[in-house]
Amino acid sequence: MGPASKKNKKKRPSFRKLLKTSNLKLENKQKNRQFKQQSSAKKQRKEQRKLRQAITDVSHQTLKPLERYKKRPEDEEEEEEFLESLPTDMMDEEDLEQIKAMAHKASFLTRDISSSAPVHAKKRKSEQPVEKYEKMPRKMQQQQQEKELIHLLPIKDKSGLIPQSMEKPVVPEAEEEPKDQEELEMEEEPERGPSLTPKEQLKLRSQRLMEKKLHIASVSSAILADPHVNIKKLKELRAMLMETDPCVAVTVRKLVMVSLMEVFKDIVPAYRIRPLTEEEKATKVKKETQQLREFEEGLVSQYKFYLEDLEQTIKDWKQKKQKRSQAVSLESYKGLAEVAIRCICDLLVALPHFNFHNNIIVMVVPLMNDPIRTVSEMCCEAVRKLLKQDKLGQASLAMVKVISGMVKSRNYNVKPEVLKCLLCLRIKEVDMKKDTEDTTPKKKFMLFKERKTSLSRMQRKWKKAEEKLQKELLEAEATESKDKKIKLHTETLNIVFLIYFRILKKAQKSILLSSVLEGLAKFAHLINLEFFDDLLAVLFGLITSGDLSYRESLHCILTSFHILSGQGDVLNIDPLKFYSHLYKTLLTLHAGGANDDTSIVLQCLDVMLTKRRKQVNLLRAQAFVKRLSTLGLHVLPDSCVGILAANRTLMHTFPKCDILLDNEMQGSGVYLPELDVPEYCNPQNTGLWELHLLKRHYHPVVRKFAAHLMKGAPSEGSGALSMELSRRTPVQLFEDYSVKDMTFNPPVAGPPTKKKEYFTIGQAFFDADLKSQIDAALQTESEQMSLDFTLQHTPQET
Repeated sequence: MGPASKKNKKKRPSFRKLLKTSNLKLENKQKNRQFKQQSSAKKQRKEQRKLRQAITDVSHQTLKPLERYKKRPEDEEEEEEFLESLPTDMMDEEDLEQIKAMAHKASFLTRDISSSAPVHAKKRKSEQPVEKYEKMPRKMQQQQQEKELIHLLPIKDKSGLIPQSMEKPVVPEAEEEPKDQEELEMEEEPERGPSLTPKEQLKLRSQRLMEKKLHIASVSSAILADPHVNIKKLKELRAMLMETDPCVAVTVRKLVMVSLMEVFKDIVPAYRIRPLTEEEKATKVKKETQQLREFEEGLVSQYKFYLEDLEQTIKDWKQKKQKRSQAVSLESYKGLAEVAIRCICDLLVALPHFNFHNNIIVMVVPLMNDPIRTVSEMCCEAVRKLLKQDKLGQASLAMVKVISGMVKSRNYNVKPEVLKCLLCLRIKEVDMKKDTEDTTPKKKFMLFKERKTSLSRMQRKWKKAEEKLQKELLEAEATESKDKKIKLHTETLNIVFLIYFRILKKAQKSILLSSVLEGLAKFAHLINLEFFDDLLAVLFGLITSGDLSYRESLHCILTSFHILSGQGDVLNIDPLKFYSHLYKTLLTLHAGGANDDTSIVLQCLDVMLTKRRKQVNLLRAQAFVKRLSTLGLHVLPDSCVGILAANRTLMHTFPKCDILLDNEMQGSGVYLPELDVPEYCNPQNTGLWELHLLKRHYHPVVRKFAAHLMKGAPSEGSGALSMELSRRTPVQLFEDYSVKDMTFNPPVAGPPTKKKEYFTIGQAFFDADLKSQIDAALQTESEQMSLDFTLQHTPQET
């Protein structure tokens, strides 16, 4: 056999292959048979459906009447000639009458085919006259145009319906005169009502406004009564934001804004609503679940539209856009915008957990820097409230991010109040190092091999149960939420420090520097250790530059010592230059009006001397006690009380300072008060003679503190202070006796009275009988150095 025969020869398949192929063929045949059965059944169902549809169409179809064609005049002539040629004389008159009568009767040719009723069906007597009346044309075509009838409604009687009609009156057409241009303009203008007096207009406006108020109240109460059912009424209430009545448009829009804000604050759930996925929408749920989904979806959409309306109101006010409706004038936009801003601020504070909160933050933050003071204060106050009440840290992080972006985009040209809001952040603990997870000790559980080698069977059983219980306890402590909170706080504080360091580096002469230094003073203990050296160098450079105000330099000093009192203890730095600067500038404290810098000075003294007592020598402490006593002669009573309280604390912290109460001198040298370095001014060779002057001060609390210090500041005995004064810190005492609200009410000129009059300085109340004591105090040597405080109108007794 040749090669061609070898190619054509088929290879015999094996038994296993035959078995496989036979199974496949059987499966394919079964599938084909099932497919044919399904397709044939489908065709039968389709044909039956078509047949049913055809039957229903025929049963409901109304038959059209036969078409009637108009005869041409030629056909009419031929028909007349044909009728004349008929042999009608061969027919009797009776036959002709019978044929005419048959022609008038209903037959197949004459009846209306569209009616499906039988030919000789008997009609009811009550329906017959009605049908005749319905078939009668409404307007009869008359050849004569002399009279035209108007058909009226028929009258029903015992005999049936009696048709009624009347002749249409003929009105003679008058010749149209040409109209003037003024008459045409009057026709184009809409008809106006009669002019009202101002009193009537005011009454009409109050009536309309009351109707709108009642409508707003009814819709709002309906929503609050059952939000899940009446959620669609939010759209009705929101539509009133577009009120077009110019009389009440502004007031109604303001009322609707506030009403919607209160409604949303009440009906919004305590969780964030997320959009449903396609799989969740496709699945079937219970009726209650579906109703809840519809409520949430409607609530989120209406809340979004409401925020968009508020934002558009603010934009129209900023851009001064005039609307087409002109229901609201440009002058009224400011009032509407202020109400819209107030609503946004309330929603910012009340709903930090709900949807679109980040959008509200983006709307509010630019308004914090608004040139209008009321708007700026309103937004700053809302931001402060939000930061104070935020416990988790998510809202604070979003707020700080937006503020950072605004400060950078406006090239640090923002109000200081914007950065002062950051002082309200509730950050007390942050993740200082990246490797805290490695440094913190974790609870380790024993492996199975360790338990098997070191413990017995019973001990292994008890150990397993104990480890299971410990795991459950760790889950109950919610450590994960705490770690998340610390992580958010760390990220927030990093952004805050980024804002501060940018301003220190690029805008040192900006008005924001005071707020930056105040913020650094508060959060300095949370700064990373790597930045300490550079930050201290920058702060000292700012102090020595001379460009800072007194308050800003105090903040620099306070920030530096906050850094050194926290993690800075490890650095072992002696900030002598900061001590010298504060000692030198103490006497420049303003002695006139209400002075807020005194509280910062007292905080600096507490951080620099009391809390760092181990790093402060005795000479430095004595120098500060002497300088503070001298300062107490110049300032107001509230500052004087705080300074004397600080001296009392220093004498308790450094007991050897009581040497300043003696007249004896120790060592050589003379006290040099003009020297700026506290260690080299020989403070041990002087005494606190200022206390003798302050002992005769007109303020009773100052007299108490001066007498207390002259006796060595004892804690017990006759010279001790009361419990109320001894437990208060210097800063608290300064705030208690603050003279910010000092008011003088001189008596009106007139006849003198014997009634005693009072005036207040902080919390100290004085009687007019103290006048003699005040005069005696003012005659002393401290009159030139003390506060310029005089009573010009004191009550006199006759």
